[in-house]
Amino acid sequence: MTAIGNCPPVASVMAAGDLSPLTTQRRRRAVHFVRGAGVAAAIDIVVMLAVLAAVILAPDLDSMPSDVNAALSMRITVRNLLLLTTLTAGWFLTFWMWALYDGVRLRSGVHERRAILSACATGALLTATIGTLTVSGGLRPTAYIEFWIGTTAATLGVRATRRLLAGRVLSKASCRVLIVGSGARAERMWRTLSADFNGNCTLVGFIDTAAPSSLSETVATRLVGTLEDLESTLMRQAIDEVWIALPIKSHYPQIQQALHVCERVGVRTRYDVDLFQTSVAWARYEELESPTVTFHVVPDDHRLAIKRAFDIVTATAALVVLSPVLLAVACAVKWTSPGPVLFAQERYGWNRRRFRMLKFRTMVPNAEALQPALESANEADGPVFKIADDPRITRLGRFLRRTSLDELPQLINVLRGEMSMVGPRPLPLRDVERFTRAADMRRFSVRPGLTCLWQISGRSTLTFGDWITLDLKYIDSWSLAQDLSILCRTVPAVVRGTGAR
Repeated sequence: MTAIGNCPPVASVMAAGDLSPLTTQRRRRAVHFVRGAGVAAAIDIVVMLAVLAAVILAPDLDSMPSDVNAALSMRITVRNLLLLTTLTAGWFLTFWMWALYDGVRLRSGVHERRAILSACATGALLTATIGTLTVSGGLRPTAYIEFWIGTTAATLGVRATRRLLAGRVLSKASCRVLIVGSGARAERMWRTLSADFNGNCTLVGFIDTAAPSSLSETVATRLVGTLEDLESTLMRQAIDEVWIALPIKSHYPQIQQALHVCERVGVRTRYDVDLFQTSVAWARYEELESPTVTFHVVPDDHRLAIKRAFDIVTATAALVVLSPVLLAVACAVKWTSPGPVLFAQERYGWNRRRFRMLKFRTMVPNAEALQPALESANEADGPVFKIADDPRITRLGRFLRRTSLDELPQLINVLRGEMSMVGPRPLPLRDVERFTRAADMRRFSVRPGLTCLWQISGRSTLTFGDWITLDLKYIDSWSLAQDLSILCRTVPAVVRGTGAR
């Protein structure tokens, strides 16, 4: 994960002279591989090989072997295998040279499409060159044109689909923005950047270092506090991004303070790169559409689209397979105690957004109203509430909790996109409102999950501090393989029932 602490301070960058457009271009010649670049490269190569196979085989479909044995007996020469390997390596190098795995240069879809057009044209020329070395002397001339058009169209389609899926995962809800600053720079930044979101951006308000004496009407009506209020604001409100629009020369310490606060709470940050005022010269952004730098605290690449697709497939399959169990539990809840079958409790989810988490009801119908009277019996440390022998739990409810069957309706929350199969467990509003450390709020920078690290590491036997430590460990080391590992380890943990209450 890319965090603020991994980026050089603004002051050191300025001292090194790295902010000039010329220096920036030289510095960006090195490829900054995005996470998952290997998967993207593999997909690009598979697309190329599929198009190549289609171009080669299409004219001779009638003469192709009709059975598997005949197909397996076809001769494949070592020479052609070596040429195919060379073509595969050359295709990867071509895409690498055109920066198609560079996370810095491909932030915009426009630049990616231009790079794809150039890379596929170069790759088609490379294929034609290698093709002349084959035993047969290469393909017919029109085949290379078909290959060029096919690879270009297919690669554009695959990349566009990936961006679309990633965009839906990251931007399903409106992006809520808080701007640090209240002067002309802040207003200009708001007008410029809000256009990038196509109306999907909501301004929460402005925060400044102090209450300025004169403010424009735009800022005055939206001022929500001073810089000292930034941490508490981020802890109590759903904020997706903080845009910093303070003058760097006079407010460098305040900018650094704001960056540290956002990193601690787990909120994405942007700042304006128009640091200098000029009379004649102007800045030209060769590679980025928006004149800002963004600090990310969690992954935001195509792996989230893969995670979301996995969530949908897994949750759907689980609901189908477990439908008899769901029906049996629902009937048992209805027959053994009065009240609704499902219990929906409002909880904090991704970026502190509220949602109603579903469970099979395991307590008496008025359980929440009875909780204040039981606060003195709370056995859990920290802000959470737990009682081993909670008098509100029904007899069936104890069995459902011990076996985790009460959590199964949350598969519906997963399908809705409110939860994921794996992620920090969503906490009730009552617990989150008692958080005292800003760093604990970083657990909400990812989608909450049906299971998590502490669910397979002792569950209720762990302290609240252990929960937070494991949640942050999961966020900082997140990978698709880790998600799969946690899911596989959840099954025996549920069967054993260790720490379940």
